[in-house]
Order: sequence, then structure tokens, then C-alpha cells
Amino acid sequence: MVNVAGNLMIIFMISLLAYQQDGGETGGMQPEVYVYEGGSKPLLINKGISYFLDDSDTLSVETISSNRFITLVEDIPNLGITKSTAWLKFSLINESASPDLLVSIDQPSLDFVALYTVGNDGGITHVGTSGETFPFSHRPYDNNPNYVFPITLKEGGIVDLILEVRTVDQLQLPIYIGTEKSILGFFAFGQLLFGIYLGAIGIMVIYNLFVYLSVRDVAYLYYIAYIIFVGLSQALFKGYTTQYLWPDNVWMALNASLIIPVLSGVTTGFFTKQFLQVRRYSLKLDWGINVFIGCYLIGFVIGMIDSTQTGVEIIQFCAMGGSVYLLWVAEKIRRKNNRAAYFYLIAYSIFLVFVVIFVLRNFNVVPYNTFTANILEIGSVIQIVLLSFALADKINTYRKEKEESQLEAIAIAKENEKLVREQNIVLEHRVGERTHALKESNESLQRTLEHLKETQSQLVEAEKMASLGQLTAGVAHEINNPINFVTSNVAPLKRDVNMVWDAIAEVERIALLDNMPVEEKERLIKAYKEEIDVPYLKTEIDFLLKGMHEGATRTAEIVKSLRIFARVDEESLKFADINEGLDSTLVILNSVIKEGITVIKEFGELPPIECYPGKLNQVFLNIITNGIYAINRKFNGKPGGVLNIKTTVDAENAYISIGDNGVGMSDEVKERMFEPFFTTKEVGEGTGLGMSIVYNTIKKHGGEIRVESSIGEGVSFLIAIPLNQQMQ
Repeated sequence: MVNVAGNLMIIFMISLLAYQQDGGETGGMQPEVYVYEGGSKPLLINKGISYFLDDSDTLSVETISSNRFITLVEDIPNLGITKSTAWLKFSLINESASPDLLVSIDQPSLDFVALYTVGNDGGITHVGTSGETFPFSHRPYDNNPNYVFPITLKEGGIVDLILEVRTVDQLQLPIYIGTEKSILGFFAFGQLLFGIYLGAIGIMVIYNLFVYLSVRDVAYLYYIAYIIFVGLSQALFKGYTTQYLWPDNVWMALNASLIIPVLSGVTTGFFTKQFLQVRRYSLKLDWGINVFIGCYLIGFVIGMIDSTQTGVEIIQFCAMGGSVYLLWVAEKIRRKNNRAAYFYLIAYSIFLVFVVIFVLRNFNVVPYNTFTANILEIGSVIQIVLLSFALADKINTYRKEKEESQLEAIAIAKENEKLVREQNIVLEHRVGERTHALKESNESLQRTLEHLKETQSQLVEAEKMASLGQLTAGVAHEINNPINFVTSNVAPLKRDVNMVWDAIAEVERIALLDNMPVEEKERLIKAYKEEIDVPYLKTEIDFLLKGMHEGATRTAEIVKSLRIFARVDEESLKFADINEGLDSTLVILNSVIKEGITVIKEFGELPPIECYPGKLNQVFLNIITNGIYAINRKFNGKPGGVLNIKTTVDAENAYISIGDNGVGMSDEVKERMFEPFFTTKEVGEGTGLGMSIVYNTIKKHGGEIRVESSIGEGVSFLIAIPLNQQMQ
């Protein structure tokens, strides 16, 4: 197929070379006079038309002499691609009954075209000017993409017609003469054919878009872009882009012949790369396509910056070379059993055949007729349909590959099922053995867990006993002082009471003497009172009773604090006064707080808090004890130690802040302080469970505890306890 495409391109080159060698022209023939006789078909101006190329682009219609014109022998005037202004001249006789005629130039992509008539007296009349350098609305007939000029020629009259033309595209000028009905009716058929072509393009775009949405293959998107720009290219050749897409945009009308072919060529390259998966087969072939895409872009840049005509020539060269290269790439990939390459070769070979026919028509090798006028649209539709079949075949390929993959997966699944059954037997045996081992291990772990629970209970009890020992020592010390005071007052009080009893007995004895006057009795009693110093005795007894009362009262307060601190209902929630619990804790620790430590209390007005009072008192005891320990380590009995205790409340929580100015702690100690058995005290001074109990107790209450500390600055604890445990 590549060889066929190559031969067709050789034919194209030979035709072009032949045209350039002999020019297709002869200067000795007299121009033919065309006779329009009317009818339903317009008159096609073919052989015998004269032309002249103005290389200077400066001559006017009045300065052109008749001897400069050369007579063409081609059926259709074809001057190729030229930068010169082309002048064409022919004579027309009207043998029809209609004096109102139209001159139609079937070449929509002319930059400039002007029509002049030369009368019998030699006078020149400017009929009209048109072209893509003017808005489409400037044309007298804006319902036709071709350039149509009206002329008036009475029946039997003769007139010379002169055309002035400039364009950067192929200068092939099919010229038709006829009435308005015949001209517009003749081209209406071509418009109908192009409408069918656009319909086919639209159907292919919609079809491939739906297919893309189903299979999500990006090749369909490239193909849709390719179809759209191919359709725009054909619309450009027919002049419909200027008529319908940018009728008033002169810049776009002049540059569309450069822009749209570039977009068409670039999308063709990308579609080919994706459709044939060129990169998968050969990086060199893929880079070759990139080179041609680069040539298109270079031609575009040159055309936009320097010369549109130069850009068009570069793009046409890229199109010719790229077509052959793409076919060669497709053939290389076809040899590697790529089904898509078969369809690609067929589609592009057929389209290339139609392109060659189109080129041969331009050089008058094949006749200009309705078929050859629409040859590119026909070839384009066939190519697009074939490529759509190729993409549809990819779906079948995907389906086949999927079915093969599914069959392979089923076979693998069956093999895996067999292996699973065999492995299940082995696994069941191993599971039995493992289950037995796990059962024994679980029993061992259960025994270990029970042992750990017992050990944990013992450790917790040990911590409680340690706290109880500290509590007992403090309580014993606190109670011992008032009790000693009471017991030391008992002996003097007993002595004084005995003296009172003796005084009473002496007074009775004196009072019962019968032979003694009253005055003598009074004297004896007064002397006895002075002897025993009754006022002093009374004062001493009052003092001793007061001291015993104070000792008993102090003992009662200590007992009350002890009862508040060591509650027997620890496992039940109840509403308690946090401030009262803190006070009781301080009373218990009163013997531990040395004279050098100052306790600052800032108790807020707290409502009763639902909590475990005994457990919270143990929290306070542990934290305050650690604070006292840290202060003693820093000050060693000297003044300066401060213990701050503060309580506040908000709508949800009660807050207890306990801080000291002791030795503080490092970040490492702060991170581990709540770990069980972690302690910084010397061996025998602590179990390491105190702060762990604090943390767990606060969590049990649904509260939080935050610690702030720095070495040498002390520690501050902030405890938050919810007011109501039912809210947790």
C-alpha cells in the first residue's frame, strides 16, 4: 500500500514538473469569444481565456496593453501559486433573452478580486471588488461563498471582461456565466452535497464522543479533533468558514488558509501517534512524526511573522512529505501485526488517491466537474468512516483481549482453587496444632494475667498502706499534742479539786461548832481561805479546764478531718465539697508541712461536685506530698518554700490548681511521670504508683490534668473535674 501511495505521489510530482516546464500556455492563439445562450445551466469559461501576470503589482486596468496577454489552453484557468497579480481577459456575447447576468468565480479563497468590463468604445467600467480582504457582508450576494458580480448585457451584445486577482493559495479559477437563477441553482447542489458531508462529519464526531465516554480511550479524543479540523479544512476550501464562522473578521479570513491546515496537520500527527501506538513500537518513528509536526508549526510561525504565502508553501510541503511518511510508518507497524495499521493504510491510501485526483484536477490532467469539484469531501468521508471502523475494531480487540483475559483468569482461579483445597487440608492440620499450642499459651497467659492482677492489687495496697502509714504518722502527731496537753493538766486539776474538797470539809467543821460565836467562825473561815489562797486556786482551775477544753476541741477537729479524708464510701458517687477535702488533706499533712513552708489558699465558691471524694482526697494527698518533698529538697528546711492551692469553677468544670516552688522537673520526667512504677525518689522513699493513681483517678472522673514545670522553678498541676458525672 505504501508503494501505491508513493506512485501516486510520483504522478503528482511529474504533473507539477510538466506544468512548470511548458507553462500550459501558448501566445499565438486568438482569445475565444464565449457565447451565453441561456438555459438552466451556467456557461463554464474554459479554453481560450487570456492572462497576464503583473510581477510589480503596480499596473492598473487602464495601463494593461492587449499584447501583454497570453492565451491559456487549459480547460480551467490554472496559474498555480504565484505572488504576482493575475489579470484574466475574455469576451462574452449574450444570446439569451435576459440582460441581467452574473459572473461567478468558483474559488472562495481569493485575497482580492475585481471585475471590469470594456465597452465597444474602449471605455472601462469597474463592476465590483471583493475578496477575503473585505468583510463578507461587502459582497453583493452574501448567500453564496463564491465571488459573484452582476453585469448587464443586452441580447446580442458583446463585452470584454477583465478580472484582477491576488491570492496566496492555488490560483485555479473556474468562471461561470449565467442568470441569477441558473448560477444560484447550480451552486445550490454543491451546497447540498457539502451539507451532507458536514452531517456525516457531525455524526462521526457524536458517535466517537459517545464511544469515548464508554471506553475512555484517549485515541477517540484525538480522532474527534482530527475529524473537526478535517471538516474545517474542507469548509475552508469551499468558503463556508468565511461565510458562516467569521464573516466580518478580515484577519481570520486572510489567515485561515494558514491556521486551519496547521491544526489539521498537527491533529493528524497526534492522532496517528495515539491510534497506531507508534511510541510503543519505535521511538525513532515517533520522533519522525514529531519532526513533521514541528515543520507545521515552523510554517505557521513564518506565515504569521513573514509571509503568509511562504508559510502556506511550507505547510503544503509538510503535508506532501508527511502523508508519505505516515503511510510508511503505518506499513512498518503493520508488519508487526498491528490490526489498526491495516485500517489506517487502507483509509489513508484511499484518501491519498482522492487527493491526487484533486491535484490532477487543479493541473487540468482530469476534467473539472461536479465529482472532481467535491473529490476531497468524498475522500474525506470515506477516510473518516474507515478510521471509525478501525476504532470500532479496537473495541472488538479490547473485548477479545478481555475475554481471553477472563478465560485465563478463570483457569488461574480453578488452579488456585485446587491449590487452596490442598492447602486447606494442610492448614487445617496446622491450625489444629496451632490451636492446641495457642490454648496452652492462653492458659499460661491467663495464669500470668491473674498473677499480674494479684501483684497489681498488692502494689496498690502497698501504695495505700504507704499513704496510710503517712496518714497514721501525721494523725498520731497531731492528736498527741492536744492529748498530752489534757493529760498534763489532769494531775494539777486533781490536786486543786482535792483542795476544794478539803476546804468544803473545813468550812463544814467550823460551821458546826456550837459554842463559838458567828464572828469567830467567820474569822476562822477567812483565815483558812487566805491560807489556801482561794482566788489563785479558782484561777488555776479555770486555766486547767480551758486548756483541757482546747485540747479536746483540737482532737475533735482532727478526727473530723480524718473522717472527711478517709471516706468509707469510695466506690459510690456523691456530691462533695472539694474545698473541704483540700482542708482535711492539709490538716492530715500538718505535721509534714514544716515551718519554712508557706501554704497559700485561694478557695473559690464551689458548688457540690459529683465525684468519688475519698479517691480525690488521695489525689490531693499525693500531689501535695510530692510538692512538699520537692520544696524540702530545694530549701532543706530553710524558709522560702511556697505551696499554692487555688480552686475555681465555670459552667462545666471545677478547677483545682496545686503548685510549688520546689526543684521542678525536666521534660523527660514530665513525659514519664504518670507511668506506673516510675519515680525520681530514692529507693525506699516511694513506690512509683502515686502519680499513676492520680492520673487514673482523674480519668475515672472524666477530667483532665495538665502539668507545667521547669527545672528549679517548681511544678504546677491544673486539674479539671466535671461538675456532674452524668454529663460524661
